[in-house]
Amino acid sequence: MTNDAILKQLGYTVTKSAMLQVEKVINNTHGFNYVEKHLISLHDKLKIHLSYVALSSTKDYFKIKNLSQGDEMIAETNEIIKQWSEKFKIVLEKVDGKDTYYVVGYK
Repeated sequence: MTNDAILKQLGYTVTKSAMLQVEKVINNTHGFNYVEKHLISLHDKLKIHLSYVALSSTKDYFKIKNLSQGDEMIAETNEIIKQWSEKFKIVLEKVDGKDTYYVVGYK
């Protein structure tokens, strides 16, 4: 998938700065060619839970934002993310104090 296609799949407008950012993130994500196909499917699955995959504004990683409402839905969404990372052997880094995860790469 091309970088502009990745941006579009994640809901971004394709701009020069977005293209530069996604290039940095891809280069920083270990095993991105493997991670990529699973990342978009997770993004689509999380939409119904008011959550999504995005580009981090603080680190050169993709991030997974859990914005579900209510303790039960937050826990359910976190479980979906956990199962996804275990099934596809994707390394995540949890952000302290938030239901947000950085996608570090493939194990």
